[in-house]
Amino acid sequence: MESLQNSMREIVRNLLTEHKIDLAIGYEKGTLPLRTSPCFVTKEGEIQKLVWNSCCDLDLTKYLFKPENQNKKIGIIVKGCDARALTVCIAEKQIERNKTFIIGMPCLGIIDKKKVEAAVAPKEILEVKVIDDQIIVKGKDFERTLSKKDYLQTSCLACRYNNPPIYDALVGGKPLELPSEIDWDKIIAEFEAKSPEERWAYFSELLKDCIKCYACRNACPLCYCKECFVDQTQPQWVGKTTDISDIMFYHIVRAFHVAGRCTGCGACTRACPMNIDLRLLSKKLEKIIKDRYNLEAGLNPEEPPAMGAHKAEDPQEFITEGH
Repeated sequence: MESLQNSMREIVRNLLTEHKIDLAIGYEKGTLPLRTSPCFVTKEGEIQKLVWNSCCDLDLTKYLFKPENQNKKIGIIVKGCDARALTVCIAEKQIERNKTFIIGMPCLGIIDKKKVEAAVAPKEILEVKVIDDQIIVKGKDFERTLSKKDYLQTSCLACRYNNPPIYDALVGGKPLELPSEIDWDKIIAEFEAKSPEERWAYFSELLKDCIKCYACRNACPLCYCKECFVDQTQPQWVGKTTDISDIMFYHIVRAFHVAGRCTGCGACTRACPMNIDLRLLSKKLEKIIKDRYNLEAGLNPEEPPAMGAHKAEDPQEFITEGH
C-alpha cells in the first residue's frame, strides 16, 4: 500500500511541476481512526499530505462540480467505483474530459468503519493500523486484531471493477483482479419471486426509519442537479414529512433518477445515519437496464446513459397497436 501511495504522490508531483494540472484532489489522513478526508493540493509542498489506504472511501467526483474548480485543470484520485461515476458524468457532459487527469488506483477493498466499531463496541477506538490482511485496533486497555476481509464494505464484496475502467495513469501499472463474493443475480431473482404485496412490504419495512435527511442524495456522485426535486416548491413534488408515503415517493423517484447511471459504489448506504441499505432497489433497476438495453453504467465515456438516449432498435413491447 505504501508503494502505491509513493507512486501516486510522484505522479501528482510531476503533473504540478510540469503545469499539466492546477489542482490535485485526493485523500489525507482524517482526524479520527479509520477516517480520511478530501485533500486539495495546489503546490509541491502539500503533496506529502496525500495518502492512499484502505480507508479512502469517499468518492471525490462531487468536488469537480464546485464552482471554484470549474475552469481548472484537475487531477483526481479514483478507485474503480469512483472512476465509473466519473465516467457517467463525462458521458452526460457534466465534466470536461480534456480538463481532467484521472489517476487510477487499483483497489483491494475499503474497510467499513461501522463494522469495525460495532465489533469492539462499546469500547472507543483510539488507534488503527492495517498491515497486509489484518486490522489492528487499539484503545484504552485493549488491543484486537481483525481479519480485513471480514470488515470490508458490503459494496466491495460485490465489486467486479477493482480497477478504474478509464484513467490517464494507473498507479502501480498493473491491474488487480479480485473475486466478487455477493451474487446479486441470485438475490434479485429471489426478490422477483415475491408477490407485489410482499415487495411493497419489504421496502416499507426497509424505509420506515428514514428521517429524510437526504444524506444519500448528498453523498451520491451522480446527484449533481443544482436544484433537487425534493427542494422545489413551485410546484412542490414531494411532501416534507416522514410519513411513509412521502418517504417512499422520495426514494422511488430518486431511484429512477439514477436508473442506468448508478455504479453501486455504496456511498448512499455509507452516508445513511439510520443504516438503511438502499442497494436492492438500485440493483434491481440496474438489472432491468442490463436486460433491456445491454448497458452497464460507467464503463464507456462515449456511450450516453440508457435513459438519456433512444435507439430505433430499443425494445418497445409496451407500445401496442392503435396507441
